[in-house]
Amino acid sequence: MSTVRILVADDHEVVRRGVCALLEGHAGFEVCDEAVDGREAVEKAKRSLPDVVILDIGMPGLNGFDAARQIRKVSPASEVLILTMHESEQVIGEVLAAGARGYVLKSDAGRDLVTAVEALSRHKTFFTSSVAEMVLQKYLEGNPEAASHETSSLTPREREVVQLVAEGRTNKEVATALNISVKTAETHRTNIMRKLDCHSLSELVRYAIRNKIIDP
Repeated sequence: MSTVRILVADDHEVVRRGVCALLEGHAGFEVCDEAVDGREAVEKAKRSLPDVVILDIGMPGLNGFDAARQIRKVSPASEVLILTMHESEQVIGEVLAAGARGYVLKSDAGRDLVTAVEALSRHKTFFTSSVAEMVLQKYLEGNPEAASHETSSLTPREREVVQLVAEGRTNKEVATALNISVKTAETHRTNIMRKLDCHSLSELVRYAIRNKIIDP
């Protein structure tokens, strides 16, 4: 039986170390890398090509939704498992739309995490029980999507800019983080404010919080 290689990404060190300890205590699992934010998770997934990537949602720099989307592009064979404290139809819809195949609440990690990783390593889905009930209910209601969340008009790059700006980064800092010019960062910011009909930074921050791009 081959070893399941796992990348763990969470900006809280205590949580990340606890998850790693739990996984490494299971025969056949190897934590091949760790990341402290979404952007680092994408880079390390591209480099190490893990079997399973475990992502928190509320990470600085790049949230778990957008990190999942990028990881699915740079390492298509890697399955993504969201490990979070958030439990809502909107969040579940975002998780599925991002290409993740697993969803475990942090409160259920001790019971479900090992089973979830085993399932994803076989390219099967796994949802913690309460989340599975929400997904099933949506199917029974005739809506195969986990949530009828508002579809954003923002591009993936614009979502990245929104997160960085909402976190208080300047245009220069946004440019550095995304490896783009300051002028391009300014253009993205202008286009975003126009698309979202936001007239102030506080409105943009509220949008980012409402859409789970950043944590409040």
